[in-house]
Amino acid sequence: MSVNITFLVITGVLLAAGFYLVLERTLTRVLLGIMLLGNGINLLILTSGGRRGVAPLFQSGLAAEEYSDPLPQALILTAIVITFAVTAFLLAMIYRSWTLTSADELADDTEDIKVSQKTAYDEEEDSPVAEDTTEFVDEEGRPVREGEE
Repeated sequence: MSVNITFLVITGVLLAAGFYLVLERTLTRVLLGIMLLGNGINLLILTSGGRRGVAPLFQSGLAAEEYSDPLPQALILTAIVITFAVTAFLLAMIYRSWTLTSADELADDTEDIKVSQKTAYDEEEDSPVAEDTTEFVDEEGRPVREGEE
């Protein structure tokens, strides 16, 4: 089986452009990036599906190798539906954002900035613990460990 290099190059370009657009700060570009990613993945599935063949309907006299594999086609149809649903959801988010703020660009969240600037040291969890902190002591004031009497 030989792979069509043109499909692979187009797939790479679609995926690269999609990833670039998803990393942008405007919701419209994120939407376009998601759409390009969906189309790139669909083309990748189509390319990996193998060579063309006869429709997968039974015909007497045809060898099994002559049929095309229906699984990549089913996966592509499922991916199209999922991409359409995500696109509709993002369009609704973009419309809602536009009606509320009249802006398409996402602003930095102040709480996210505060969390990212906090140190990882927690006084309660990371402070040194005394060697023996048991509250169970014997008559002489020595700590009693488990299994001792």
